[in-house]
Amino acid sequence: MIDEQKLNAYLERHMDGFKGPLSLKKFAGGQSNPTFLMTAQSGTYVLRSKPPGILLKSAHAIDREYRVTKALCGTDVPIARPRHLCLDEEIIGSWFYVMDFMEGRIFWDPSLPDVARDDRTAIYHEMNRVLAAIHSVDIAALGLLDYGKPGNYFDRQIGRWTKQYKASETEHIEPMEQLIKWISRNIPEDDGKVSLIHGDFRLDNFIFHPTKPKIIAVVDWELSTLGHPLADLAYQCMQWRMPHDSLIRGLGGIDRADLGIPTEEDYIAEYASRMELDNIDHWPFYLAFSFFRLAAIVQGVMKRSLDGNASNKKAQDVGKLTRPLAEKAIEILIEYQKI
Repeated sequence: MIDEQKLNAYLERHMDGFKGPLSLKKFAGGQSNPTFLMTAQSGTYVLRSKPPGILLKSAHAIDREYRVTKALCGTDVPIARPRHLCLDEEIIGSWFYVMDFMEGRIFWDPSLPDVARDDRTAIYHEMNRVLAAIHSVDIAALGLLDYGKPGNYFDRQIGRWTKQYKASETEHIEPMEQLIKWISRNIPEDDGKVSLIHGDFRLDNFIFHPTKPKIIAVVDWELSTLGHPLADLAYQCMQWRMPHDSLIRGLGGIDRADLGIPTEEDYIAEYASRMELDNIDHWPFYLAFSFFRLAAIVQGVMKRSLDGNASNKKAQDVGKLTRPLAEKAIEILIEYQKI
């Protein structure tokens, strides 16, 4: 439990314009960093912290979230303005930061059942626009040239997530082993493309305007880094490949044309046009890599659940998705005749 009086006293001393008393209410969603609605006399905020317990190295990097969102203030990328970062674990038991609360809508179902058809189409155009905006920011001007390590992004990421997957492994999953071997042996030659990438670019990480099909904030920058922009695109495009009735809802098995939702091909083409790309090579690899990475992430959720450190009550159900995600990646590689 967070000592609200202690937190209130700290913020009144260290956060410009803050005035208590405050009250906290934990948001129900999310699998990683505990996030709270914080109401105070001076306004409404969001507090985001590291989870308790022993954590994997480099995971739950809320200091990086704070840094990148602070850098993005004033750009074309919509963010919730960060207000204060605290690296003193004595205040609430872990690192945390405070940002503005953005009043709006969060959608969890990519079929957008409660949205008018024209707005559905507009929402997908808006996500595409914001993705291109993230990949187009001037990382040098924002002071983010050191926000990622040099070298082949996919080589680094495969090494990192394989290591984290092994550290959180709770059972042997043969499709995951097969997938790790394939992506490790089929990394495309480095084409020199480097941009800021969000790392978890999906529907429920956007806050939309209360009535308009407009994103007012992109949230959850924990996995952001400098890397290959097509990793973000492929990660989002996984939703076209996943069944609509799964725990992580996708667009598979529904009439997307009737709903006004673009095809995967059209969404990719729109992004390519925005970014002035003539073609996109190695798409099967990007998709397989994205499924591998998400499978490794949800395996970490499973491990935290078994260790008692999960942020969400559905953590074990999410953790059970590791195998089907790896199996889906293998299906895609078979579809493209890559294995």
